[in-house]
Amino acid sequence: MSFAALKASARRVGSAAPLARASRTALRNPAFRKYSTEAPQAPKKSSNAALFGALGVATVGGIAFWVYTSNSDSAKEAGSAVRSGVQSAKAATNFTPTKEDYQKVYNRIAEILDTASDKGYDDGSYGPILLRLAWHSSGTYDKETNTGGSNYATMRFDPEAKHGANNGLNIARDLLEPVKQEFPWISYGDLWTLGGVAAIQELGGPKVPWRPGRIDGFAAQCTPDGRLPDGALGADHIRNVFYRMGFNDQEIVALIGGHALGRCHRDRSGFDGPWTFSPTSVTNEFYRLLLNEKWVWKKWDGPKQLEDKSTHSLMMLPTDYALVQDKNFKKWVKAYADDEQLWFKDFAAAVAKLFELGVPQSQFVTSEPWIMKSSDEK
Repeated sequence: MSFAALKASARRVGSAAPLARASRTALRNPAFRKYSTEAPQAPKKSSNAALFGALGVATVGGIAFWVYTSNSDSAKEAGSAVRSGVQSAKAATNFTPTKEDYQKVYNRIAEILDTASDKGYDDGSYGPILLRLAWHSSGTYDKETNTGGSNYATMRFDPEAKHGANNGLNIARDLLEPVKQEFPWISYGDLWTLGGVAAIQELGGPKVPWRPGRIDGFAAQCTPDGRLPDGALGADHIRNVFYRMGFNDQEIVALIGGHALGRCHRDRSGFDGPWTFSPTSVTNEFYRLLLNEKWVWKKWDGPKQLEDKSTHSLMMLPTDYALVQDKNFKKWVKAYADDEQLWFKDFAAAVAKLFELGVPQSQFVTSEPWIMKSSDEK
């Protein structure tokens, strides 16, 4: 396919996206903007008995008092251990909000996505930055030390909130804070990852399996800087980062395809520009452009990045370009460029895995993940 035809196809996708979003907005029930938070159903007495038995004396009396009044790191670590035990016990006794409760949170997030166009934010959707928040809060996982990941939502604290890779994500965190206030029972980790799921599904992507169970931690559990990918580096760096999390080459390429959404910002990462002509639509266009377009190094005063030779309006990071320079990565780029449905399937599986990194299995409220309804399915 010629680049002119490819660009025209991409622009048609881009022009269709606002209409699709407008259609989805029109279909949404206005009542969802007006409901008040429904308290989860109280468990039966037998469930209470099982719950209190599972929690034990660690959450009452002197230990609990010490945990919640002490500022020491050991107390904070103990507090997280207690919370994790509480969450595990809740999951075991079904003392949790229902799927319908979480669907209401999803619906509220979906409503927020399109308000970006009213505020003149980026390309008219908050979806890309919500996906980035979910990604970065999960991608700090280290399988060797079993630290990091989405479980504690530690990006709420310094220094992690100020890590260079997280520049600008205060926008996403602030955007979801009213949702947290409306549904105070949801943890930040669950809220942020559910936001990522909503972003993918509402912008035309695949269904992403998701389940709740993350707990909120303390600043002492912040991860060190340097665990997230550096866009300025190459294939070896990519593998080091993603292998540390437990991903293989196929999953790596599938996840990086998330660059179909959004753009880089000079005042955040230093890089600048969108990857595709339709940055608010989840498509396999990232792979097609990466393979078929001629990419040249951008001449400017910023960090090294590539631009398309034809229009000089698109960009690729050195880490993106490494995917077509490495033989094993490139075969998956080709596969996903040729078959969008294959990428959708692999992308959904890899994202679901990413969002669960660092969360003990016992904390999840269901053994099988849920599929949340998109706004056009209500």
